[in-house]
Amino acid sequence: MFFDFSSAFDTIRPALLAEKLVSWMVDYLTGRPQYVRLQSCMSDRLISNTGAPQGTVLSTFLFTLYTTDFNYRTETCHLQKFSDDSAVVGCITGGDEREYRAVVDNFVTWSESNHLLLNVTKTKELVVDLRRTKAPVKH
Repeated sequence: MFFDFSSAFDTIRPALLAEKLVSWMVDYLTGRPQYVRLQSCMSDRLISNTGAPQGTVLSTFLFTLYTTDFNYRTETCHLQKFSDDSAVVGCITGGDEREYRAVVDNFVTWSESNHLLLNVTKTKELVVDLRRTKAPVKH
């Protein structure tokens, strides 16, 4: 017996789809056994209930979804994201850094509230001075 659904894609109910997606995601992301194998040696297995499997296309997509709720963009300041790297880019004129610093602070707070650990050894601030005259360096 072969079946065909009439207007199949037009009949998807968003609430029911969301319920099914949540169930599938929880099943995919929890209860995953992990172990390390090196030649003939294998570590003990442990069960992972956090994170997403690294190296998969789906994990990159899930991380993008996980972080999509923090966005910022004005004419002078914005957040640029690429996978697990982010940058606050600001154009500071007249020495007024308030907007830039506020976005940085808000991003740090948001990261903490979303259980994302910022790697302080890889976190750097790059200052590019576009003025034609030399300004004194601030320490």
